Amino acid sequence: MADKARSGGILDTIKTVIYALLIAGIFRTLFFQPFWIPSGSMKDTLLIGDFLFVNKMAYGYSYASCPSVRIPAIGINIDAKDICGWADGDNTRFLGAEPARGDIAVFRHPVNGTDFIKRVIGLPGDRVQVRDGRVIINDTPVEVAPDGQFEEVAEPQGPHGIRPRCANGPVGDGGTCLKEKFVETLPGGTSHSILNIGNQGADNTPVYTVPEGHYFFMGDNRDNSSDSRVPSVAGGVGFVPYENLVGRADRVIFSSAGSSMLFFWTWRGDRFFEALE
Repeated sequence: MADKARSGGILDTIKTVIYALLIAGIFRTLFFQPFWIPSGSMKDTLLIGDFLFVNKMAYGYSYASCPSVRIPAIGINIDAKDICGWADGDNTRFLGAEPARGDIAVFRHPVNGTDFIKRVIGLPGDRVQVRDGRVIINDTPVEVAPDGQFEEVAEPQGPHGIRPRCANGPVGDGGTCLKEKFVETLPGGTSHSILNIGNQGADNTPVYTVPEGHYFFMGDNRDNSSDSRVPSVAGGVGFVPYENLVGRADRVIFSSAGSSMLFFWTWRGDRFFEALE
């Protein structure tokens, strides 16, 4: 009897774990996906170590709404297409809604499927160009106003130990890393912070016409972002198909300045439930 009870207890535990995983998978697929900011491409709107939930209901659902599960340490690499590839290929969405210019959105890279987070700059049919670091949309330069400087400590950041790039040249560990800061106002009135390090190749681009069903994304840390300014075949992002959108980021839940979000003593006290602009 004891062996039978023990066997039944193990079976009940396995069932509970399976049910919990199924519920978590359904929740993540339909409603919110956790996302931890790994790079500085969206500074100072998003910092390395920010933790947020992406609202998947904002744009409706496509194959990209299915989660990818990648744990290289134990050899797990399950892509969203492995689960929901049957819904890929028509560039449509179920209960779909169009993103607004200025939204901060997570999307799947058009070539390698990696999750990126950037800001929506160009909508379908827009003509987008960057000239001397200034965005021009449909032949009209966007409004940009100086907003002081962004300061951070020159040191390795996050679990990957990424060092920030600085406008004030190479800065030793512990020094003050500076970037020029501006407020950019897009057509429609959305305003947000952007950073400038210096003259870069991506500060001047051709005129890109955004195809129907696609979007043009840029990072707020303009000189430290791989985005739509470079075609995906050349190592950038290029135009992002509508079906590749995962969801919209609206608020930072908490933020860790350390190498792990579990190190609570490194949490940034001023970023709990911080609304994003």
